[in-house]
Amino acid sequence: MRIRSGVYCGLAAFVLAGLAAAGPVRADDLPCVSTTFRWMGPNDRVCASAFDDPKVPGVACHISQARTGGIKGGLGLAEDPSRFSIACRQVGPISVDIGSLSDRESVYSARTSVFFKHTHVYRIVDKQRNTLVYLAISDKIIEGSPQNAVSTVPIMPWGH
Repeated sequence: MRIRSGVYCGLAAFVLAGLAAAGPVRADDLPCVSTTFRWMGPNDRVCASAFDDPKVPGVACHISQARTGGIKGGLGLAEDPSRFSIACRQVGPISVDIGSLSDRESVYSARTSVFFKHTHVYRIVDKQRNTLVYLAISDKIIEGSPQNAVSTVPIMPWGH
């Protein structure tokens, strides 16, 4: 029993050190919409954020995520559900050569629980179709989640 709790403590320390070393990805938070009234603490809500692809100027994404309210949610201790949606669009000229991009790269991450759960957005390059695919997933260190959403940005000439 003592060995098992030592392993868990070591794992928790490792995870916390990794989270502290990884800086937060900047996203612009947009207004939230309340979905469920809570007598104590903030209401449950759906919040939207916007972020630009850091390596592909001219592409912006919007992601909406469910946020848990109540007392735990107000204190930042609740685990948000794995429910989200993503839409990415070309918002300006894209001058990057997609051949120079990694086949798969993380472009956004948001914490959805105190310790172990995050929503990640990965950019996947579909060179055959000249398209950028943005895949949003939820993960846990202990157990993964099949929750996902996808958006595509075909690279098109920008108006003159």
